[in-house]
Amino acid sequence: MLHGSPMTAPESAGMVLEPWTDPLVSILRRSWSQRRRWSLVAAHYSSHMHAWGQFEAEQGAFAEVVKRLFETGRHKTIATLRKDGSPRISGIECTFEQGRLTFGSMPGSRKLADLRRDPRFALHSPSIDPIEGDEATWPGEAKIAGSAVHVGAIEADGAPPGELFTADISEVVVVHLDGTGTKLVVDWWTPAAGLRRVERE
Repeated sequence: MLHGSPMTAPESAGMVLEPWTDPLVSILRRSWSQRRRWSLVAAHYSSHMHAWGQFEAEQGAFAEVVKRLFETGRHKTIATLRKDGSPRISGIECTFEQGRLTFGSMPGSRKLADLRRDPRFALHSPSIDPIEGDEATWPGEAKIAGSAVHVGAIEADGAPPGELFTADISEVVVVHLDGTGTKLVVDWWTPAAGLRRVERE
């Protein structure tokens, strides 16, 4: 069969496919193309990310607020991406130590599969409700987004089996109220734009 010519009846009956028409080849090409696109995206964002220690060195006071909000409770939430691109929300714990933000995942968990396939994540601090009538005292909440870098197996004494990740950070957000408790204040940071603030009624 000539390149680009229609498949004749005998050929179609025997399903003699040229390499460029083989369904498996098409699937592999699409898979490679998707991985290639993601590698280009990852390369772009990796040049615009910070480790926690670098962020802390540049934004000391803001980093301290973020860390304090994350440490108000043991259990946080993490958003990862399912295979079809839809979000998955899971419970998680995280640690700030030695200039790194780290978190782990149990073997066989769905979020571990998500992070291995697509390392993008968003981490949310424990949520605390404002006190009615005393909203100005609400400490707020923090969010960190970025890319999870696989470190290896968790090896701490007494720790359950699992896989350890450290965060490359692309965005940090703190939401709180102003001193009067009437305006929502959003402080957010990115490596490219630095720290910014927006107030909303």
